[in-house]
Amino acid sequence: MRGLWPNKEYFYKIGHELSDGTVVWGKSYTFRAPPTPGQNSLQRIIVFGDMGKAERDGSNEFANYQPGSLNTTDKLVEDLDNYDIVFHIGDLPYANGYLSQWDQFTAQVAPISAKKPYMVASGNHERDWPNSGGFFDVKDSGGECGVPAETMYYYPAENRANFWYKVDYGMFRFCVADSEHDWREGTPQYKFIEECLSTVDRKHQPWLIFAAHWVLGYSSNSWYADQGSFEEPEGRESLQKLWQRYRVDIAFFGHVHNYERTCPLYQSQCVTNERSNYSGTMNGIIFVVAGGGGSHLSSYTSAIPKWSVFRDKDYGFTKLTAFNHSSLLFEYKKSSDGKVYDSFTIHRDYRDVLGCVHDSCFPTTLAT
Repeated sequence: MRGLWPNKEYFYKIGHELSDGTVVWGKSYTFRAPPTPGQNSLQRIIVFGDMGKAERDGSNEFANYQPGSLNTTDKLVEDLDNYDIVFHIGDLPYANGYLSQWDQFTAQVAPISAKKPYMVASGNHERDWPNSGGFFDVKDSGGECGVPAETMYYYPAENRANFWYKVDYGMFRFCVADSEHDWREGTPQYKFIEECLSTVDRKHQPWLIFAAHWVLGYSSNSWYADQGSFEEPEGRESLQKLWQRYRVDIAFFGHVHNYERTCPLYQSQCVTNERSNYSGTMNGIIFVVAGGGGSHLSSYTSAIPKWSVFRDKDYGFTKLTAFNHSSLLFEYKKSSDGKVYDSFTIHRDYRDVLGCVHDSCFPTTLAT
């Protein structure tokens, strides 16, 4: 969106030039350009993963793998006037190598993406294939190896084959990681993540968000519990010190097809007993699994970890509302009715962001 005036509404049409030189135009659409970085205004953001697509004629494709996707899509279409930008954090159509499924998905979300920035992340069903240079040696992409995802949607990555990038939207900075490539310390992606987190001016963009597809944080999903990890293997070991040092507000993940929210955490320990109204100095990171966009649902472990504040095995999406530089509202909504089933608020000023807590400030000495 280079060269656009912030907050201005634009009208546009998409055309197709025929062989005789005439152009067939589509319908007219409108969109509003984003606010300037740091702008103090009402800003509303949708985050979810793992939606897929489904058939409106009631037919059953691929064992009804994405039964909730139409509910999520329809609810977001109904609510278009009440949010500004969407982050779909991986596992978009579950096309598994069939391009027609990408066509179906893009048509399904077109009422959203035609009017709102539709930002995407790379998931296993977009990228993963053996010996293709990815981190996971599985066949989840059906041989796509990321090519359709890299060409269907715009994202401001320096190298589109590396699906990591940053987005400044008003008072927010989003650091979107590519969990299909190595994120551990010493890798190019680790360098990008630290640069993205460290360069934000928190006085003007106080809300710092990390997002990736695979759970690099915390999830009490049953298959993680069976492994005794509550995370993707080697998920947070390298990243948690960056999240803490640069005071990430919320880290979002998909891949697990349910909803879960943690207390503010550091090193697997809750740093406060508060559950819904957070204020004052930042002490830890809130982790959210928002993978209930539409694909078949995932089960939890029966034992609830102390850090798990709210779990819901249902289809839904999350919403962030920044009212100003010191007040943020988080909401989890079910796709079935659009009602809020979990929420919390964050209230703090710039001094609270700067305050040092455990492992958040670089050590200093009196040596000269």
